[in-house]
Amino acid sequence: MFSALQIGIDLGTANLLVYTKEKGMILNEPSVVALDTGTGEVLAVGEEAKQMVGKTPGNIVAIRPMKDGVIADYDVTTDLIKHLMRKASKKLGTAIRKPNVVVCTPSGATSVEKRAIQDAVRQSGAKDVQLIEEPVAAAIGADLPVEEPVANVIVDIGGGTTEVAIISFGGIVSSHSLRVGGDRLDEDIVQYIRKKYHLMIGTRTAEEIKMEIGHALVQHDEQKMEIRGRDLVSGLPHTIEITSTEIQEAINEAMQQILETIKATLEDCPPELSGDIVDRGVMLTGGGSLLQGMEQWLSDEIVVPVHQAPNPLESVAIGTGKSLKMLKSLRKAN
Repeated sequence: MFSALQIGIDLGTANLLVYTKEKGMILNEPSVVALDTGTGEVLAVGEEAKQMVGKTPGNIVAIRPMKDGVIADYDVTTDLIKHLMRKASKKLGTAIRKPNVVVCTPSGATSVEKRAIQDAVRQSGAKDVQLIEEPVAAAIGADLPVEEPVANVIVDIGGGTTEVAIISFGGIVSSHSLRVGGDRLDEDIVQYIRKKYHLMIGTRTAEEIKMEIGHALVQHDEQKMEIRGRDLVSGLPHTIEITSTEIQEAINEAMQQILETIKATLEDCPPELSGDIVDRGVMLTGGGSLLQGMEQWLSDEIVVPVHQAPNPLESVAIGTGKSLKMLKSLRKAN
C-alpha cells in the first residue's frame, strides 16, 4: 500500500526549508517572492527573487511575505509554498502529491497566526498539516534528548524571531518568544549608517556587513570594511569605511534584548532542572547564532556552557521532519 510522503517545513522569515526523512534536506531557499504589481503575477521565488531585492523597476516588487516568523501576506505566502513545493518535487524526482506535513510556528504565535500557517500549507496541496513549536523542532534537529526528564535549553535566533525554551520530558517547561532576529540586526545597521554617515544602504548590504565584520558584544581584533551606498546630501554614490566596533554599537540594543529574553526564560526554570542547565548548558541554533563571538558572549553573560548545534541553519527543518514519529508523545506531554 502507498503511504503518503512525510515532509517537514521550516517556514522561516528569511528562508523556507523542506526536509524529508528519506532524502534529508531537499530545499533551502530565501522566503522572497517577486511580483508584477500590475497583474499580480509571480515572476520569481526563492534565490532568484532575492537577487531582485532593491534592484527592480517600478512595476516589479520583491517582497518577503513572512514577518516575525508569521504570515504577513497570506496569498503571496501560499504562492511561495506552491512554487517551492514544485521545486522540491523536481529534486525528489517525483511529484509530491498530498504529503503529510509538519510545519513549525513561533512559540509566541497566536491561534489566528497558527491557523493561517496551517491553511496556507494546506492550500499548497498538503493532505494533513500538523504544527510543532519552533524551539521543540530546533531541539530535535540539534539532537537533544527532548523526551528525557532533563533540561534541554534551546536558543533559536532566526530571521524574524528569537525563540528560547527549556524542554524536558517532551514538553516546554518555560519559553519566551522575542520578535527580534537577524532581520532586526540588518535594519539597525542600515539606520546606524544612515544616521552617522548620511549614507543610504540596502538590507542586503547590511546583511553582508553583519556576516563579514559583525561581532557579538565581545573583545576582538577590530576589522574594517569598505561599503558603498547613496549619499543622502548629494544624492550621489559614495564609499565609506566602517569598523566592526561600530557594528557592535549598531546592534547593541537588539543583542541586549536577546540576552534579557534568555535570562527571563532561565529565571522561570524549576529548581530541579537548574542543575541540568549548569551541567549541560545551552544549545544555539538559527542563522543569528553564527554571529562571530556569540557563544563566548552568551557564556560570559549567563555563566553556563553555550554550544552551537551541528547544523544551526537547518536544525528547525530537520527537527520538523524527524518529529513526525514523536508528535504523539510530545502531545501527551503537553
